[in-house]
Amino acid sequence: METRLNERTVFLNGEFLPESRALISFRDAGFVYGDAVFDTARTFNGKLFRLREHVDRLFSSLAYCRIAVDMDRDEIIDATEQVVARNRPLLGPNEDYWVSQRISSGAMALDGEPPIQDGPTIVIECTPLPLRARAPMFRDGIDAVIAPLKRIPPDSLSPNAKMNNYMNAMLSQREVSAVQPGAWALQLDRNGNIAEGIGCNVFFVTERAILTPTTEFILPGVTRGVTIDLANKAGYEVIEQDISLHQAATATEAFFTSTSLCICPLRSLNGRSFLGHAGPVAKQLMTLFSEEVGMDFTAQYLAHLRDGPVRTGF
Repeated sequence: METRLNERTVFLNGEFLPESRALISFRDAGFVYGDAVFDTARTFNGKLFRLREHVDRLFSSLAYCRIAVDMDRDEIIDATEQVVARNRPLLGPNEDYWVSQRISSGAMALDGEPPIQDGPTIVIECTPLPLRARAPMFRDGIDAVIAPLKRIPPDSLSPNAKMNNYMNAMLSQREVSAVQPGAWALQLDRNGNIAEGIGCNVFFVTERAILTPTTEFILPGVTRGVTIDLANKAGYEVIEQDISLHQAATATEAFFTSTSLCICPLRSLNGRSFLGHAGPVAKQLMTLFSEEVGMDFTAQYLAHLRDGPVRTGF
Protein backbone atom coordinates (compact mmCIF):
# COMPACT_ATOMS: atom_id res chain seq x y z
CA MET A 1 0.00 0.00 0.00
CA GLU A 2 1.38 3.40 -1.00
CA THR A 3 1.85 5.96 1.76
CA ARG A 4 0.42 9.40 1.02
CA LEU A 5 2.48 12.56 1.40
CA ASN A 6 1.92 14.61 4.57
CA GLU A 7 0.04 11.72 6.13
CA ARG A 8 -0.58 11.67 9.86
CA THR A 9 1.03 8.96 11.98
CA VAL A 10 -0.91 6.51 14.16
CA PHE A 11 0.25 4.21 16.97
CA LEU A 12 -1.30 0.77 16.48
CA ASN A 13 -0.40 -2.16 18.73
CA GLY A 14 3.18 -1.11 19.31
CA GLU A 15 3.94 0.32 15.86
CA PHE A 16 3.94 3.86 14.47
CA LEU A 17 2.26 3.73 11.06
CA PRO A 18 0.83 6.12 8.45
CA GLU A 19 -2.94 6.45 8.87
CA SER A 20 -3.65 4.60 5.61
CA ARG A 21 -1.70 1.55 6.84
CA ALA A 22 -3.22 1.40 10.34
CA LEU A 23 -5.67 -1.42 9.63
CA ILE A 24 -7.98 -3.11 12.14
CA SER A 25 -9.84 -6.38 11.64
CA PHE A 26 -13.57 -6.17 10.97
CA ARG A 27 -13.81 -8.85 13.66
CA ASP A 28 -12.49 -6.44 16.28
CA ALA A 29 -14.85 -6.40 19.26
CA GLY A 30 -14.85 -2.61 19.26
CA PHE A 31 -16.46 -2.68 15.82
CA VAL A 32 -18.67 -5.72 16.33
CA TYR A 33 -19.99 -4.95 19.81
CA GLY A 34 -18.74 -1.49 20.74
CA ASP A 35 -16.55 -3.32 23.26
CA ALA A 36 -14.00 -0.53 23.61
CA VAL A 37 -13.12 2.57 25.57
CA PHE A 38 -11.38 5.78 24.64
CA ASP A 39 -10.23 9.10 25.97
CA THR A 40 -9.33 12.32 24.23
CA ALA A 41 -7.07 15.19 25.18
CA ARG A 42 -6.29 18.18 22.98
CA THR A 43 -3.33 20.32 22.11
CA PHE A 44 -2.89 24.05 22.50
CA ASN A 45 -0.27 25.45 20.14
CA GLY A 46 0.62 21.83 19.46
CA LYS A 47 1.22 20.98 23.14
CA LEU A 48 -0.87 18.46 25.06
CA PHE A 49 -2.95 19.69 28.01
CA ARG A 50 -3.71 17.59 31.11
CA LEU A 51 -2.70 14.37 29.37
CA ARG A 52 -2.15 12.43 32.60
CA GLU A 53 -5.68 13.23 33.82
CA HIS A 54 -7.09 11.91 30.55
CA VAL A 55 -4.97 8.75 30.74
CA ASP A 56 -6.02 8.21 34.36
CA ARG A 57 -9.66 8.36 33.23
CA LEU A 58 -8.85 5.97 30.37
CA PHE A 59 -7.53 3.40 32.82
CA SER A 60 -10.58 3.86 35.02
CA SER A 61 -12.77 3.11 31.98
CA LEU A 62 -10.65 0.06 31.13
CA ALA A 63 -11.06 -1.27 34.66
CA TYR A 64 -14.84 -0.77 34.58
CA CYS A 65 -15.11 -2.54 31.21
CA ARG A 66 -12.71 -5.31 32.27
CA ILE A 67 -10.32 -4.77 29.38
CA ALA A 68 -6.76 -5.70 30.31
CA VAL A 69 -3.83 -3.98 28.54
CA ASP A 70 -0.11 -4.75 28.64
CA MET A 71 0.87 -1.06 28.61
CA ASP A 72 0.94 0.99 31.80
CA ARG A 73 -0.01 4.65 32.19
CA ASP A 74 3.49 5.96 31.56
CA GLU A 75 3.86 3.87 28.40
CA ILE A 76 0.53 5.17 27.06
CA ILE A 77 1.58 8.73 27.88
CA ASP A 78 4.97 8.26 26.17
CA ALA A 79 3.38 6.77 23.04
CA THR A 80 0.82 9.60 22.95
CA GLU A 81 3.52 12.25 23.20
CA GLN A 82 5.42 10.54 20.37
CA VAL A 83 2.32 10.53 18.17
CA VAL A 84 1.83 14.25 18.75
CA ALA A 85 5.50 14.98 18.07
CA ARG A 86 5.33 13.09 14.75
CA ASN A 87 2.13 14.86 13.69
CA ARG A 88 2.88 18.36 14.98
CA PRO A 89 4.63 19.47 11.73
CA LEU A 90 1.36 18.82 9.84
CA LEU A 91 -0.59 21.41 11.82
CA GLY A 92 -1.58 24.50 9.84
CA PRO A 93 -1.75 28.05 11.22
CA ASN A 94 -4.05 28.31 14.27
CA GLU A 95 -4.78 24.57 14.18
CA ASP A 96 -4.66 21.94 16.92
CA TYR A 97 -5.47 18.30 17.49
CA TRP A 98 -7.83 16.06 19.35
CA VAL A 99 -5.48 13.31 20.61
CA SER A 100 -7.22 10.02 21.38
CA GLN A 101 -6.34 6.65 22.83
CA ARG A 102 -8.81 4.00 21.64
CA ILE A 103 -8.64 0.53 23.14
CA SER A 104 -10.86 -2.47 22.38
CA SER A 105 -10.75 -5.97 23.82
CA GLY A 106 -9.29 -7.07 20.49
CA ALA A 107 -10.16 -9.23 17.49
CA MET A 108 -12.72 -11.88 18.29
CA ALA A 109 -11.52 -15.48 18.22
CA LEU A 110 -13.58 -17.88 16.10
CA ASP A 111 -14.32 -21.34 17.40
CA GLY A 112 -11.56 -23.75 16.43
CA GLU A 113 -9.54 -21.20 14.44
CA PRO A 114 -6.23 -19.64 15.45
CA PRO A 115 -6.61 -16.13 16.89
CA ILE A 116 -6.16 -13.17 14.56
CA GLN A 117 -4.22 -11.34 17.27
CA ASP A 118 -3.36 -11.69 20.93
CA GLY A 119 -4.66 -9.13 23.37
CA PRO A 120 -6.46 -5.83 22.93
CA THR A 121 -6.32 -3.38 20.04
CA ILE A 122 -4.59 -0.15 21.05
CA VAL A 123 -4.78 2.90 18.80
CA ILE A 124 -3.42 6.38 19.53
CA GLU A 125 -4.21 9.01 16.93
CA CYS A 126 -4.49 12.73 16.18
CA THR A 127 -7.59 14.27 14.61
CA PRO A 128 -7.71 17.95 13.58
CA LEU A 129 -10.14 19.91 15.76
CA PRO A 130 -13.38 21.01 14.00
CA LEU A 131 -12.44 24.67 14.31
CA ARG A 132 -14.23 25.78 11.13
CA ALA A 133 -17.44 23.94 11.95
CA ARG A 134 -17.66 25.37 15.45
CA ALA A 135 -16.22 28.85 14.94
CA PRO A 136 -19.68 30.53 14.70
CA MET A 137 -20.49 29.23 18.19
CA PHE A 138 -17.76 31.44 19.62
CA ARG A 139 -19.22 34.45 17.84
CA ASP A 140 -22.92 33.78 18.47
CA GLY A 141 -23.11 31.19 21.26
CA ILE A 142 -24.58 27.68 21.10
CA ASP A 143 -28.25 26.89 20.63
CA ALA A 144 -29.05 23.93 22.89
CA VAL A 145 -32.17 21.78 22.57
CA ILE A 146 -33.41 19.16 25.03
CA ALA A 147 -33.12 15.77 23.32
CA PRO A 148 -36.05 13.33 23.34
CA LEU A 149 -33.80 10.46 24.46
CA LYS A 150 -32.71 10.48 28.08
CA ARG A 151 -29.21 9.61 29.27
CA ILE A 152 -28.67 5.91 29.92
CA PRO A 153 -29.16 5.41 33.68
CA PRO A 154 -26.16 4.42 35.80
CA ASP A 155 -27.78 1.18 36.93
CA SER A 156 -27.73 0.09 33.27
CA LEU A 157 -24.33 1.44 32.20
CA SER A 158 -22.06 3.79 34.08
CA PRO A 159 -21.84 7.26 32.53
CA ASN A 160 -18.52 7.75 34.34
CA ALA A 161 -16.71 5.42 31.90
CA LYS A 162 -15.87 6.78 28.45
CA MET A 163 -16.92 3.98 26.13
CA ASN A 164 -17.16 3.63 22.36
CA ASN A 165 -20.87 2.84 22.59
CA TYR A 166 -22.10 6.37 21.85
CA MET A 167 -25.39 5.41 20.19
CA ASN A 168 -27.52 6.97 22.92
CA ALA A 169 -25.71 10.26 22.43
CA MET A 170 -25.54 10.10 18.64
CA LEU A 171 -29.24 9.35 18.27
CA SER A 172 -30.02 12.23 20.61
CA GLN A 173 -27.94 14.58 18.47
CA ARG A 174 -29.51 13.30 15.24
CA GLU A 175 -33.02 13.84 16.61
CA VAL A 176 -32.17 17.41 17.58
CA SER A 177 -30.34 18.13 14.30
CA ALA A 178 -33.38 16.94 12.33
CA VAL A 179 -35.53 19.56 14.04
CA GLN A 180 -32.98 22.37 14.40
CA PRO A 181 -29.82 22.00 12.29
CA GLY A 182 -26.74 23.35 14.06
CA ALA A 183 -28.26 23.03 17.53
CA TRP A 184 -26.53 20.98 20.23
CA ALA A 185 -28.40 18.18 22.01
CA LEU A 186 -28.71 18.39 25.80
CA GLN A 187 -29.87 15.20 27.52
CA LEU A 188 -31.90 14.74 30.68
CA ASP A 189 -31.36 12.04 33.26
CA ARG A 190 -34.05 9.46 34.06
CA ASN A 191 -35.53 11.82 36.67
CA GLY A 192 -36.02 14.63 34.17
CA ASN A 193 -33.12 16.76 35.42
CA ILE A 194 -30.37 18.19 33.22
CA ALA A 195 -27.59 15.67 32.59
CA GLU A 196 -25.08 16.69 29.91
CA GLY A 197 -24.61 17.80 26.34
CA ILE A 198 -23.28 15.44 23.70
CA GLY A 199 -19.60 15.16 24.54
CA CYS A 200 -19.73 18.09 26.95
CA ASN A 201 -20.73 19.20 30.43
CA VAL A 202 -23.05 22.10 31.19
CA PHE A 203 -23.09 24.92 33.76
CA PHE A 204 -25.84 27.40 34.67
CA VAL A 205 -25.23 30.77 36.32
CA THR A 206 -27.79 32.00 38.85
CA GLU A 207 -27.81 34.93 41.24
CA ARG A 208 -26.75 32.55 44.01
CA ALA A 209 -24.08 30.37 42.42
CA ILE A 210 -22.85 28.46 39.38
CA LEU A 211 -24.74 25.18 39.11
CA THR A 212 -23.63 22.00 37.38
CA PRO A 213 -25.10 18.46 37.48
CA THR A 214 -23.72 15.89 39.88
CA THR A 215 -21.54 13.11 38.52
CA GLU A 216 -24.19 10.41 39.08
CA PHE A 217 -25.59 10.70 35.54
CA ILE A 218 -22.70 12.29 33.61
CA LEU A 219 -19.15 11.78 32.46
CA PRO A 220 -17.16 14.25 34.59
CA GLY A 221 -14.94 15.97 32.06
CA VAL A 222 -11.35 16.99 32.66
CA THR A 223 -12.23 20.47 31.39
CA ARG A 224 -15.22 20.52 33.75
CA GLY A 225 -12.83 19.95 36.64
CA VAL A 226 -10.47 22.70 35.49
CA THR A 227 -13.41 25.10 35.11
CA ILE A 228 -14.68 24.35 38.62
CA ASP A 229 -11.20 25.00 40.04
CA LEU A 230 -10.88 28.29 38.13
CA ALA A 231 -14.34 29.42 39.23
CA ASN A 232 -13.61 28.63 42.87
CA LYS A 233 -10.31 30.53 42.73
CA ALA A 234 -12.14 33.49 41.18
CA GLY A 235 -14.49 33.60 44.17
CA TYR A 236 -17.56 31.91 42.69
CA GLU A 237 -19.50 29.23 44.53
CA VAL A 238 -19.92 26.17 42.32
CA ILE A 239 -22.65 23.77 43.43
CA GLU A 240 -23.01 20.26 42.02
CA GLN A 241 -26.69 19.35 42.25
CA ASP A 242 -29.72 18.10 40.36
CA ILE A 243 -30.82 20.87 37.99
CA SER A 244 -34.45 21.04 36.94
CA LEU A 245 -35.66 22.41 33.63
CA HIS A 246 -37.09 25.36 35.56
CA GLN A 247 -33.70 26.18 37.07
CA ALA A 248 -32.05 25.87 33.67
CA ALA A 249 -34.65 28.05 31.98
CA THR A 250 -34.39 30.81 34.60
CA ALA A 251 -30.58 30.96 34.75
CA THR A 252 -28.92 34.20 33.68
CA GLU A 253 -26.10 32.48 31.79
CA ALA A 254 -25.20 28.99 30.65
CA PHE A 255 -22.13 27.44 29.04
CA PHE A 256 -20.73 24.13 27.88
CA THR A 257 -17.28 22.78 28.73
CA SER A 258 -15.42 20.08 26.82
CA THR A 259 -11.93 19.12 25.73
CA SER A 260 -12.34 20.76 22.32
CA LEU A 261 -14.71 23.63 23.14
CA CYS A 262 -12.93 24.51 26.40
CA ILE A 263 -15.69 26.91 27.53
CA CYS A 264 -18.39 28.07 25.12
CA PRO A 265 -21.54 30.03 26.07
CA LEU A 266 -25.07 28.93 25.28
CA ARG A 267 -27.12 31.44 23.32
CA SER A 268 -30.40 29.67 23.98
CA LEU A 269 -32.04 26.61 25.48
CA ASN A 270 -35.15 25.34 23.70
CA GLY A 271 -35.46 28.78 22.12
CA ARG A 272 -35.21 30.67 25.42
CA SER A 273 -32.40 33.22 25.03
CA PHE A 274 -29.61 33.77 27.50
CA LEU A 275 -27.36 36.84 27.38
CA GLY A 276 -25.98 36.20 23.92
CA HIS A 277 -22.38 35.41 23.04
CA ALA A 278 -21.07 35.37 26.62
CA GLY A 279 -22.25 36.80 29.91
CA PRO A 280 -19.84 38.31 32.45
CA VAL A 281 -19.22 35.05 34.31
CA ALA A 282 -18.53 33.05 31.15
CA LYS A 283 -16.27 35.81 29.82
CA GLN A 284 -14.21 35.83 32.99
CA LEU A 285 -13.88 32.05 33.06
CA MET A 286 -12.97 31.96 29.36
CA THR A 287 -10.20 34.47 30.03
CA LEU A 288 -8.94 32.48 33.00
CA PHE A 289 -9.03 29.26 30.98
CA SER A 290 -7.02 30.91 28.17
CA GLU A 291 -4.42 31.91 30.75
CA GLU A 292 -4.38 28.34 32.11
CA VAL A 293 -3.70 26.77 28.70
CA GLY A 294 -1.35 29.51 27.50
CA MET A 295 -3.31 30.69 24.46
CA ASP A 296 -6.52 32.49 23.49
CA PHE A 297 -8.68 29.54 22.44
CA THR A 298 -11.60 31.82 21.50
CA ALA A 299 -9.40 33.76 19.07
CA GLN A 300 -8.23 30.45 17.62
CA TYR A 301 -11.81 29.46 16.79
CA LEU A 302 -12.71 32.90 15.44
CA ALA A 303 -9.66 32.84 13.16
CA HIS A 304 -11.43 30.03 11.28
CA LEU A 305 -14.77 31.83 10.96
CA ARG A 306 -16.24 31.40 7.48
CA ASP A 307 -19.61 31.88 5.85
CA GLY A 308 -21.76 28.79 5.98
CA PRO A 309 -24.04 26.79 8.26
CA VAL A 310 -23.20 26.16 11.91
CA ARG A 311 -22.23 22.52 12.56
CA THR A 312 -21.58 20.69 15.81
CA GLY A 313 -18.60 18.81 14.38
CA PHE A 314 -20.13 15.41 15.20
